[in-house]
Amino acid sequence: MSDALLALNAGSSSLKYAFYRQEADGHWTATGRGCIEGQVPEAHLAQVLALPGRSADLRALRGVVHRVVHGGPGFSKAVRVTPEVRASLQELLPLAPLHQPPNLAGIDAITRRMPGLPQVACFDTAFHHGWAPVTELVPLPGAIRAAGIRRYGFHGLSFEYIARALHRAAPAVAAGRVVVAHLGNGASLCALRDGRSVDTSFGFTTLDGLCMGTRPGALDPGIVLYLFQQLGLSSAAVEDILYRQSGLLGISGLSADMRELLASDRPAAALAVEYFIHRAARETASLAAVLGGLDALVFTAGIGENSAEVRARIAGACSWLGIRLDATANARGGPRISAGDSPVQAWVIPTDEEAMMVHHAIAVLGLGGQVLSP
Repeated sequence: MSDALLALNAGSSSLKYAFYRQEADGHWTATGRGCIEGQVPEAHLAQVLALPGRSADLRALRGVVHRVVHGGPGFSKAVRVTPEVRASLQELLPLAPLHQPPNLAGIDAITRRMPGLPQVACFDTAFHHGWAPVTELVPLPGAIRAAGIRRYGFHGLSFEYIARALHRAAPAVAAGRVVVAHLGNGASLCALRDGRSVDTSFGFTTLDGLCMGTRPGALDPGIVLYLFQQLGLSSAAVEDILYRQSGLLGISGLSADMRELLASDRPAAALAVEYFIHRAARETASLAAVLGGLDALVFTAGIGENSAEVRARIAGACSWLGIRLDATANARGGPRISAGDSPVQAWVIPTDEEAMMVHHAIAVLGLGGQVLSP
């Protein structure tokens, strides 16, 4: 019987999963994947383990690999989960309060249900390790920075996958200056040079940068002081506002879902979309400046992969950088959506965080072989 791995990508209200099996030629391929919405990780896991037709995969499991959003300064690559690793990740909960708890709950659920089965943690921050010191820097006093306050960047598993996929599709472009736009309920941009991260729109936490579904993105820190000092809000109330009530939902008063906003005739919905486009264009230009120019813009994740209108509006706002879309190619979703004579290429590449996770788990567990994608 061939070996199997299970990838668990736990979010705040859903769980993406993927089973992978090693074929006779050594390659690992996905044998089943899906997403379960709206339940806690323990209930998610119970459903995944009870899926029809998965009993053979479960009997052949060699390990489970988890996405963990924040690895802090200590984890620069995927690692096998030990009690010491689990304790270290617990200390990072305040830095990712929406994501870290369900990530760790998934690890704990496997430990309870399958004690002794190897588990691997893959970190969204790991891909961004190795930045220049000036990129990591948060301009606060040294004694405060010594407590681990620095810029980290997130969505690393997605960006790493896109870097590899672009290298397969267009190696000459991938070797140059690329901005990847991971646009979903969580959204960020990453500047790549020769496939390596050199900067992102995210910083110390997942609140920075772009406007997101329920998070504001870049925000004057004086506003947070005002919430505390003038409005008298508690830290719990401020956290709830910043992580769950802001962004597209906060602006529109309607929804955090871009599809609903685009379909709505409410002025506030249109304003939310306009602000999302504005911030994405502004951050794209900022990262192009970091790169010293731009060779390609790549769209990925839920909005980036599925909304031709959002792609067209962002590309239009960035046309001065040399991006010209092929309207027909954009309407059908790519993969290349720029015009043939466009100085800067534009692409749509679906991301696959679970494939990237399995890629790392194979190495950590010493299982051999390669994932067919990437």
